[in-house]
Amino acid sequence: MQQLSEIRKEYSKASLDIKTISNNPVSQFETWFREALQSQVPEPNAMTLSTVNTDGRPSARVVLLKGVEQNKFMFFTNHQSDKGKQLQQNPACALTFFWPELERQIRIEGLASRVDAKRAEAYFQSRPRGSQIGAWSSPQSSVIENRIILEERVRQMETKFEGQSILPKPQQWGGYEVDPLLIEFWQGRPSRLHDRIRFSKIEGVWQVHRLAP
Repeated sequence: MQQLSEIRKEYSKASLDIKTISNNPVSQFETWFREALQSQVPEPNAMTLSTVNTDGRPSARVVLLKGVEQNKFMFFTNHQSDKGKQLQQNPACALTFFWPELERQIRIEGLASRVDAKRAEAYFQSRPRGSQIGAWSSPQSSVIENRIILEERVRQMETKFEGQSILPKPQQWGGYEVDPLLIEFWQGRPSRLHDRIRFSKIEGVWQVHRLAP
């Protein structure tokens, strides 16, 4: 087995210049996201969502970006999940995208707020029926004794909603939009001298700086 300390990769696919980057970091994100789509990066909308619990300990998991609207980043989940409870207590969070095929990373820090119920319902009902049943069936993040319990809940929901192709949204299920306060773009470069461009929102205005790698 190869030693972890010996694993290395030289990055050389592209560069990032503060003179040519968009002056709107959300627009720059959308440009990079389109390039990730065009390059057929697997699940380019997969992002690590980091939150903080009541003890001040960070918690992270991968979720899916489902929209960028009015310069905010949107995802959906169960409000009663660990992340939902943590965001209710502390809306500060971080999103991280990593696209190794393009040697790129994007870090976003901001504040999350719930999207309105109408928008959440519209998205919920656009999902495959199996996903809708799953949302009704799973008490997300709760301890369960075994998978049989979950499968039984699925059967109960299938019976309850038999004949319905579109289900009502569960009350505990909804969306969040993250209003960014910091967005950093990272482009891998040779010899670990990576390009890092950071945008910080100060009094509503984006300020941009290059950071040492």
